[in-house]
Amino acid sequence: MSLTIDVDLPADLARFRLPTAVASRLQSLLDRQDSGHPLTADERAEAEGLADLADLLTLLRLRAERAGT
Repeated sequence: MSLTIDVDLPADLARFRLPTAVASRLQSLLDRQDSGHPLTADERAEAEGLADLADLLTLLRLRAERAGT
């Protein structure tokens, strides 16, 4: 099964990135984890959700660039 969604893309593809504060929060969580401080279950879920969102935005940006917008 395939699903196609039409999306109006902004002229400024840079907007397809995490906002600075959100990216900083994700980086902070990842840095804490990498330094040996385990994240709580809530923090781990937050980090996973933010990473998934960052991946989705990157995919959208790349597909938009490939489509020539």
